[in-house]
Amino acid sequence: MAIIRDIDKGAGEIIRIETTEFKGNKYLNIRVWYQDKESGEYKPTQKGVALKPELYQQLKESIIEAEKEFLS
Repeated sequence: MAIIRDIDKGAGEIIRIETTEFKGNKYLNIRVWYQDKESGEYKPTQKGVALKPELYQQLKESIIEAEKEFLS
């Protein structure tokens, strides 16, 4: 569906945040991608999570809570 953002993780890896669709269901996909040395293209790894829309609010609240702990 749409790539929201690629975050450079270093060492030829990115964290890709995107919206995807699988079997008619929409997901927020947060996944580590690596850069293929031969083609230079980014390819997905198994490291990540795909969340249904109804779980988004819980994820958002958890990140805000973690941010308070992390930055204090």
